Amino acid sequence: MFILKRQDVEISSMQHPKREQQIPILSYQGQTFRLISVFPADRSEEAKAFWRDLTDNRGKACVLLEEPDRYSVWGRIRIEQLGNDMGLDVKIVPYTQACLLLLQTVFAEIEDLLGQRQAGLFQKDIGEIFHQWHFPQAESPEAVKHLLTLDPLNNLQVPPWQEHHLIALLQELYRLGKGYFGNTNFAEGVSDILQDMPPSDRTHFMEWLKSSPLGKLWR
Repeated sequence: MFILKRQDVEISSMQHPKREQQIPILSYQGQTFRLISVFPADRSEEAKAFWRDLTDNRGKACVLLEEPDRYSVWGRIRIEQLGNDMGLDVKIVPYTQACLLLLQTVFAEIEDLLGQRQAGLFQKDIGEIFHQWHFPQAESPEAVKHLLTLDPLNNLQVPPWQEHHLIALLQELYRLGKGYFGNTNFAEGVSDILQDMPPSDRTHFMEWLKSSPLGKLWR
């Protein structure tokens, strides 16, 4: 739809109807949008490509917000039907579990193929990403180590991340993995990596992945 500046919009937050979370809300000309993804200012072209793919190829009503330190993509919602429009809500825990499994697999491959020193650097890089984008329960070195080693399928206390956190994680994980391995083989065979998940959870996650621009990266 539009590329907007910060002075064009109002940004607030509201209580999620089903979870103990505040949801970022953007208001523009009587329309309401929720946060989908965030990009650093130096990755403006990637942000614009993500936004165009959602609007032009997938028919989603989205705005791209341009700020001095970042770009963010927001998708239109209806506040009065927030519980229904947040269809991801009931699936956010298994989606978070799937993302943690992908993160842990890349970490393990780096450790196995490149050694402990590179694995340590990767852990530091992931920690910086978590800190930069304010991932809940993930900003300390101890928290990062815990997320890299816990069993997400047998741990009900997965971090309370939202959809934009998951998108940011998979975007950054792809970028880091490509840098460490020099190729993108690590991002193939996602369904096989997630084979220990309940089939319905795995299927829903793969559908979500393929319906987003992330499906071009992770396959």
